[in-house]
Amino acid sequence: MIEIKQILAEKISKAISDNWNGTVVEAESIRDMFEYPPESSFGDISLPCFRFSKTLRRSPIQIAEILKAGIAGEPIERIENVNGYLNIYISNDYLATTLLTEILSGGNKYGSQTIGKGKTVVLDYSSPNVAKPFHIGHLGTTVIGHSIKKLHEFLGYKCVGINYLGDWGTQFGKMIVAYRLWGNREEVEVGGVDKLVELYVKFHHEAELDKSLEDAARKEFHKLEQNDPDNIELWKWFIEISVKEYKKTYRQLGIEFDSYAGESFYTDKMPAQVEKLRQMNLLKIDDGASLVDLADYNMPPCLILKRDGSTLYPTRDIAAAVYRKNTYDFDKCIYVTSSAQSLHFAQWFKVVELMGYDWYDKLIHVPYGTVSINGEKLATRTGNVILLKDLFDMAISKVADIMTEKNPNIANKEETAEAVGVGAVVFYYLLGNRIKDIDFRLEDALSFEGNTGPYVQYTYARTCSVLEKARKTGADKYTSSDRITAQEEANLLKVLAKFPEKVLTAVRDLEPSVITRYILDVAAEFNRFYHNCQILNATDEQTVAFRLKLTEAAGYVLGNAFELICLKKTEKI
Repeated sequence: MIEIKQILAEKISKAISDNWNGTVVEAESIRDMFEYPPESSFGDISLPCFRFSKTLRRSPIQIAEILKAGIAGEPIERIENVNGYLNIYISNDYLATTLLTEILSGGNKYGSQTIGKGKTVVLDYSSPNVAKPFHIGHLGTTVIGHSIKKLHEFLGYKCVGINYLGDWGTQFGKMIVAYRLWGNREEVEVGGVDKLVELYVKFHHEAELDKSLEDAARKEFHKLEQNDPDNIELWKWFIEISVKEYKKTYRQLGIEFDSYAGESFYTDKMPAQVEKLRQMNLLKIDDGASLVDLADYNMPPCLILKRDGSTLYPTRDIAAAVYRKNTYDFDKCIYVTSSAQSLHFAQWFKVVELMGYDWYDKLIHVPYGTVSINGEKLATRTGNVILLKDLFDMAISKVADIMTEKNPNIANKEETAEAVGVGAVVFYYLLGNRIKDIDFRLEDALSFEGNTGPYVQYTYARTCSVLEKARKTGADKYTSSDRITAQEEANLLKVLAKFPEKVLTAVRDLEPSVITRYILDVAAEFNRFYHNCQILNATDEQTVAFRLKLTEAAGYVLGNAFELICLKKTEKI
């Protein structure tokens, strides 16, 4: 509806100028005033004219009546003035010709724009802690982050995806101690991250009985910081094993990163930033620790150095941000993490501003809600986690069983089962607003009824099936009437027309659920059209051809939207 709104906004701007002695109300501001009525009986879009009352010094009803005459004609079928609201009904001819042509000519690019051309967005997301499992607690940052990346790319931005691995800290001292006490190389090579996690959990269990283990871990990490060759070798090995395992999950999600530079990468880049803070007299000493006082900004102090001089998360994040700005010259740098870290980001963002970096306002934190399992908080050290690979395996297995029952001869069964199974989990996660907490219940996540990933992927497969049958029967060669003969056709086109606008909204709000919920709207309208309107068996060839074009358009929009939320296109299920 973006183009329709723009056409109407320009007409209204001219009508205001013509009827109010050259008064200027810019078309861009008018375009943003349009609303979607709660019911179709109130029009396809509406304009609340009370917003003009102060400027035009007339009642909304009078303004609406004057503007009504000034904007008649394409793409409008009719306009109603209802209590100062201009309720606008879009012409079926416009939908069937101009709009449908636009969707089909756009194809796999329909809904995309070039507004981001020449601009760079850096995205920091996923970022699991090395030697720990990739569990459902990481699903949020991973799929929300990648969706935001895909959305920006769809609008023409150059995007740099960074997996800021948690590859530094005292936990590696714990892992080194645990490995030397209870592990061996062969078992870890075979068991991978699972074995490392087992050792990590065992360390915490044993440390509750023997407090000296914590001191031993701190000593081993200090040796790691001092480049002890044996500890460095173990540390690199832990990272190699972990990344190899993580990439299997990323492959299932269709995710690739441009950089795996983790926390350790910035070790030699922190001293310069600490020194800059000192030179600017921003550092204060409190009980031996160095901090930046943020009391004037209603925040606790931001700790930069511990009493022993070691760095903390804010120190590394500041150094990383400076490096990324110097390396990528970003227009936005987006961090996707749990809402529990909101204060942390607010603090060090403010420190970056106080340091005089004029790009501080380009740093954006995208928080999301926490995840629990059947009401219980996740905790790696107690083993209360569900690994993503296990969750995906369960979903894939369930899909495979259903496919064996309903479509046993389907080609590429394993590939399709993986696409639908993984898609079920991703869609479930991205359906709600990202800031809401999720109590992850497996029976809901793996359900294949209602508003689910399998439902929308099956709808996409249905569009492919119809078009394939048309090619086999020669119906794809028919000439279209380009004429709407059923309300379901018009309704489908109207929802497809909203896609470019939904993309803009999702990017503006950094909210993938805008696309997920929109996909459900498209699926619902296409299925109503499919069930209520004969497509291949319509009464004449012209109608068959037109409905095939509608089906193709729905397939393009669903497929394009899938790409934006890590959902794979499935031509057959």
